[in-house]
Amino acid sequence: MSRSVFCQVLQKEAPGLDSAPYPGELGQRIFDNISNEGWQQWLQRLTIIINENRLNTADPGSMQVIEQHMVGFLFKEGDATEMPSGFTPPGAKK
Repeated sequence: MSRSVFCQVLQKEAPGLDSAPYPGELGQRIFDNISNEGWQQWLQRLTIIINENRLNTADPGSMQVIEQHMVGFLFKEGDATEMPSGFTPPGAKK
């Protein structure tokens, strides 16, 4: 049986992750407070952030930007809570 968490993204009880998806304290915080569905939503947002900002996950500076957006999206903390500026969803009028 999967464990349940009160997901900070969905703002409701939902099935939790099977393991911490990220290293360190932040990974444990995600494991304790984010559901599997909330994490999947983050992964979709992460793809947009990487592409729009032309980030390289091998670059420590890029990883700092990603972590800021991760905390912003998952916990609504910090300055990086919104979509990248200038982002237009596919199919939307420009």
